[in-house]
Amino acid sequence: QVQLVESGGGLVQAGGSLRLSCAASGSIFSIATMAWYRQAPGKQRELAARITNGGNTDYADSVKGRFSISRDNAKNAVYLQMNSLKPGDTAVYYCAASAPLLGNYWGQGTQVTVSS
Repeated sequence: QVQLVESGGGLVQAGGSLRLSCAASGSIFSIATMAWYRQAPGKQRELAARITNGGNTDYADSVKGRFSISRDNAKNAVYLQMNSLKPGDTAVYYCAASAPLLGNYWGQGTQVTVSS
């Protein structure tokens, strides 16, 4: 069983920064691709950033140059540093883990609200 717990969300003014953290329990972390998704009100959930177990990253075009994903395999944690936040970044942010043959797992989500 894999559990993912997000933290670090909150209310921030446009132009500000937040750092999201995701703590993972379970044995798949070191082999899993970790990702941050987000879902704004009335919109579909979308990928924001992803990092493989080898450290390769990719980002949605809308967050490139502003967000940075990283992972600490020793701590079973993944982070999302979000800079130059915009009101359009307002969403619930979800941590996700996926591993071949082992499935996909989701956290409960953390709210990020960016005021103008």
